[in-house]
Amino acid sequence: MQVTSSVREPLVTGGKTYKDVTHDVCRQVEGKPSIGWLLGLAVSLGALLLGGLAVVATVWEGIGMWGLNKTVGWAWDITNFVWWVGIGHAGTLISAVLLLFRQKWRTSINRAAEAMTIFAVICAAMFPVLHMGRPWLGAYWALPLPNLFGSLWVNFNSPLLWDVFAISTYFSVSLVFWYIGLIPDFATIRDRATGIRKVIYGALSFGWDGGARNWMRYESVSLILAGVATPLVLSVHTIVSFDFATSVIPGWHTTIFPPYFVAGAIFSGFAMVLTLMIVTRKVFKLEDYITMGHIELMNIVIIITGSIVGIAYITEFFIAWYSGVEAEQYAFINRAFGPYWWAYWSMMTCNVISPQLFWFKKIRTSLVATFLLSLVVNIGMWFERFVIIVTSLHRDYLPSSWAMFYPTVYDVGVYLFTFGLFFTCFLLFAKFFPVINMAEVKAVLKSSSEKVNK
Repeated sequence: MQVTSSVREPLVTGGKTYKDVTHDVCRQVEGKPSIGWLLGLAVSLGALLLGGLAVVATVWEGIGMWGLNKTVGWAWDITNFVWWVGIGHAGTLISAVLLLFRQKWRTSINRAAEAMTIFAVICAAMFPVLHMGRPWLGAYWALPLPNLFGSLWVNFNSPLLWDVFAISTYFSVSLVFWYIGLIPDFATIRDRATGIRKVIYGALSFGWDGGARNWMRYESVSLILAGVATPLVLSVHTIVSFDFATSVIPGWHTTIFPPYFVAGAIFSGFAMVLTLMIVTRKVFKLEDYITMGHIELMNIVIIITGSIVGIAYITEFFIAWYSGVEAEQYAFINRAFGPYWWAYWSMMTCNVISPQLFWFKKIRTSLVATFLLSLVVNIGMWFERFVIIVTSLHRDYLPSSWAMFYPTVYDVGVYLFTFGLFFTCFLLFAKFFPVINMAEVKAVLKSSSEKVNK
């Protein structure tokens, strides 16, 4: 058993034993759905079905149903794409980077964060596919497939193609990492189950028997996947930022985008993890596993990444001024004082000012304040992507082509569909899969003798 410092708060409270951990986590899978879970699923399915009408209309009629125009060719679609990719970043950071750094506090939240990553990437992938207009005619051309048309290949110099490789790799590695961690817990549920449930979880557990050889291979594969996934934390959103940074459009053509986008992705990802975990710990009665210590540590990460994002905002203005390029300077003045000033100052308030409240321990350790601020951060990060994309496009070099972007009901509906899809997937995961990694949580329990002494 691991010996924990008497000075440091335990990661699992309530004097839990191995049996308690198994019972507390498995009861959510084995028991009947709670009223709260059913209500959440009903709302998510409602959003999924309502938003589905907008998706069907978009596919049937084309992207002319959106609010795009000849000047603003990218708007809500790419905004939502970048936002959802960012949401998924915390899962990789928690599961891979913190594993390599041996941060034990990750054990109670890594499973849900990894699931969140997978569902967020699925939601993000919808937008490029829908933006193709008729994806059934050409979505597969985004892949470098052998073909009968001579040397007809994708443009390997395009950052849009880099997105395809980066995000598909990110999704694949995250999915394997998530599933590998589930196998020992599936075996635990299999051993407790009967009938058809035993057959299903038996198949999912791949014959896990808990022997030394199984655990040795589990640990080895986890470390290998963590090593593979760690560069993805930096590379995925870096490549997404290249969609803009490699262009010559004022407001986009800047070298600060890669680190700025990565910090913003981790910032928004941790905010979404907090939103989900605070609700999950309450609905599933997991307060002894997802403690205030976990929440406080995640709030500290938000302080750090939020401060980096704030510095990036200031640096952008400085570089625009220092460059002496009139078009670049106007792009940033237009962001702050142009027609979309309200979006810019909403972004600054949500992303720069609100996270600084976490410097106060009373706020940092308040569930209500943390939940509200996590929502504020994600709203702010959506506005950040909107500001970067729309305000840089709607006023270009030719004043006669200046235009405003106004979202239609179909823009909003497609976005609503992704919310319904995300929360439906997460709620189904939380009910039928163990939401906390039992095997890893048991490894951080204090020894029985320490519990007696305390």
